[in-house]
Amino acid sequence: MRVSVVGVHVLDTHVIGVESIPEGSDGQLVETIRMSAAGTAGGTGLVLARLGADVSSYGAVGDDMTAVTLLALLAEEGVDVTGLVRKEEHQTSASVIPVRPSGERPAWHCIGANGAFTLDDLDPAAHLADHVHLGGPEFLGGEAAGQLLAAARTAGATTSLDVLAPGDPDMLAWIADALPHADYLLPNDEQVLGFTGATDLAEGARALVAAGAGCVAVTQGARGALVVTADEVVEVPAYAVDVVDTTGCGDAFSAGFLRGRSLGRSLADSARLGCAAAAQVASGLGTDAGTYDLASVEAFMGTAPTR
Repeated sequence: MRVSVVGVHVLDTHVIGVESIPEGSDGQLVETIRMSAAGTAGGTGLVLARLGADVSSYGAVGDDMTAVTLLALLAEEGVDVTGLVRKEEHQTSASVIPVRPSGERPAWHCIGANGAFTLDDLDPAAHLADHVHLGGPEFLGGEAAGQLLAAARTAGATTSLDVLAPGDPDMLAWIADALPHADYLLPNDEQVLGFTGATDLAEGARALVAAGAGCVAVTQGARGALVVTADEVVEVPAYAVDVVDTTGCGDAFSAGFLRGRSLGRSLADSARLGCAAAAQVASGLGTDAGTYDLASVEAFMGTAPTR
């Protein structure tokens, strides 16, 4: 499976054990500080590479040391980063994520170069993959995102879409032109309800299918995932693990689900693989935590309890 991941690439800095923000210039000891590659394109691409896909990243980073770190982390996982363009006038997108002892994880985020990426920056080679995944269509706008996905389909690729922004009807209108060109839409439950105004998750997912998406695979946190097409509604549970940090779990689910579909698996089995990949990420810090691969994730699926 050759995959092009296009769009949002972020360097995350996770800080574990943050009880409060110190007053004035006081300091505070924490348990762990760790950096990882992330984003609806970058994080998804990293997990896809771990699961055996041949991944190329396309997007924008700054001309700074944050970019050096981000590119190195992706390259270490076997992701081809030559399609990430440098924007000298912008910093690389980055987040700082303080994780409280309760597991709550507020975040500070800088959009940076992600907001400067346009279709003019995209290498035409991005369309030559078996699958094109666009993370963060809101930065391009629906018309440009639709053009990208339509071109990918014309070249013979399947396509997917993952929105970074919170669910809101105005945001759905902004990206609406991309939905008819997306084989898979990969939102979370709050986004689905926010986009559509629905009070029932399956009803909201059906509304997004009616708006053009071929299949809507929704993450539901500890409740697992819901997959909806015009003909089918499938729900699978999450796996029970000791959660360290849930940052990146949605990207991991997307990767596992898409990898499952590329291997010819059913919607339900692909969603199970997505939930299992998300469980690996939840058990550590960042999408690159641990040493999981497709074989170990499948072995985990055979032994781990579900919630």
